[in-house]
Amino acid sequence: MRKITMLNRISIDGYFASLNDAAFGMDWFMPDPEVDIAVRSGDGQMDTLILGGITYRGFESHWAPMIKDPHAPKELKAIAEELTNMTKIVFSKKMKQSAWANTLLFDGNPGEVVRKIKKEEGSGILIMGSGTIVQQLANEGLIDEYVFIVTPVVAGKGKPLFKEVKQFGLTMKESLAFKSGHLVLRYESKIV
Repeated sequence: MRKITMLNRISIDGYFASLNDAAFGMDWFMPDPEVDIAVRSGDGQMDTLILGGITYRGFESHWAPMIKDPHAPKELKAIAEELTNMTKIVFSKKMKQSAWANTLLFDGNPGEVVRKIKKEEGSGILIMGSGTIVQQLANEGLIDEYVFIVTPVVAGKGKPLFKEVKQFGLTMKESLAFKSGHLVLRYESKIV
């Protein structure tokens, strides 16, 4: 069975995105290359990315053009290529088509689709952003690992990651602290 890992940056007060849709909810994020390296080294091989429609549109508008941008830093270009090559499973009732390579659109129940995908051959599956999808899959016990990049900021308001999610337990696998004030917390779900 394929493993699903949720990866999200969160503020100290538990928000995964701001309310600023123009900035794709990322206006309080603080980049730290050391954090990015640590997170990428612990994820293992992943070939599928699950996204909600809003997160997908933000990713597509940011990452897809970077592949052809001659001025893009090579590190970011490599991430853009990796994301482009991944199979992107997108849940959206509004989207009917996508120009970004390897994108599959679904407008049905995420739990049903994800159960099938977990049983297919392949590497790990990653969920980034996509709060509504995270909430639905968490409620159904379909996420195996939760990775939080805790950003040293109190956002004050924003989009809570676990809005309307029933209680469940987690087991700590790893915690890392960085000079920038970030924490990376990696948990395994207790739900089987």
